[in-house]
Amino acid sequence: MSTRDEGAVGDNDQAGNRTRLCVIIVSWNVSDDLRVCLESVYAGNGGDFEVWVVDNASSDGTVEMLRERFPQVRLIANTANRGFAAANNQALADADADYFLLLNPDTIVPEGAFDTLLRFADAHPEAGVIGPKLLNRDGSLQYSARRFPTFAAAVYRNTPFGKLFPGARAPQDYLMVDWDHNDARAVDWVSGACMLIRREALAEVGLLDEEFYWGSEDVDYCFRMRHAGRGVLYTPEPAIIHAIGSSTSQVVIRTIIRTHRSMHRLYSKHLARNPLSRGLIWLGIWSRAGLLIVEHSGAWVWTQLKSVVRRLRRR
Repeated sequence: MSTRDEGAVGDNDQAGNRTRLCVIIVSWNVSDDLRVCLESVYAGNGGDFEVWVVDNASSDGTVEMLRERFPQVRLIANTANRGFAAANNQALADADADYFLLLNPDTIVPEGAFDTLLRFADAHPEAGVIGPKLLNRDGSLQYSARRFPTFAAAVYRNTPFGKLFPGARAPQDYLMVDWDHNDARAVDWVSGACMLIRREALAEVGLLDEEFYWGSEDVDYCFRMRHAGRGVLYTPEPAIIHAIGSSTSQVVIRTIIRTHRSMHRLYSKHLARNPLSRGLIWLGIWSRAGLLIVEHSGAWVWTQLKSVVRRLRRR
């Protein structure tokens, strides 16, 4: 179930009234990040665009903040957390625009970013999806344009095995670290943290796969674009600041499980070629999830023990 503020129902169905750009932001308990994001969107970007926020039942006052500070936002307030893909689909199904920009709430959009991105998109009509450069808050590069994942990349990236073998080649190939990301090019997939979708491509390929509750939906969508003969392009301009994981950091173990469930769906859907490979993928992915849960739990226990020791020393 969801509620919609006045004006949040898609009323741009006439082609003559179609919006140039529809920005879609899905939020869950990130009110402060979302406020900063929207301030950057409205302060630095003019022209014909509208913003939709789909809130997944936040308990931190997000809806109230939006109604008070950003009444121009088209708000869909869900009464339950529907996940990233399903929430984006709610807006994608109702809005009408030449382009749709999926934007994370933990991003900061620089001045003129929308104009720059749309000019690039207009100049590359073959592209169904376009992703701009993403930067960390310290200005360092975020590897947001990547090759399609492999089993080896999953084994070594962000796992205890990766720490044991820091020079493993598979994660570097996956992240395309051998490329400086300063030129536009075709890539396998781009991050859903800031993903521009062309209207005609959306009509052809369809909405996001809602079986991906959290994670891998962007990879899946780029797979589908490529299968439909649509290009996936990366552009170094504009550069969007993105703080990774504002929502997911709140529930780490649950996020690990959901992320790996989505990872399993992705590998099964696009990479498994026979029953044996499907079995190995299942075993590998859930072994990886188990290792990460143990690693996180061990770190949490160690932190608590150090806290207890510090308190005892003060006595």
